[in-house]
Amino acid sequence: MTRLKLSDLAADKPVKVSMELPAAVHRDLVAYAAILGAEAPEKLIAPMLSRFMATDRAFLKAKRGGQPVPKTG
Repeated sequence: MTRLKLSDLAADKPVKVSMELPAAVHRDLVAYAAILGAEAPEKLIAPMLSRFMATDRAFLKAKRGGQPVPKTG
């Protein structure tokens, strides 16, 4: 099986956030959860965001320097 980028999901006190996802993103999230064997697809969103931010070099550099994150695009 292909190695996925997410590891074990950590238990932590959650903060509730409500959002809408495009249908295609939701379908992929459900498929990703099924492959990973996760109980609920929505439990993957926080670890995915954490991993994304942990690997964003511009964000990490700005965070270390106390600077605002530069806009992209």
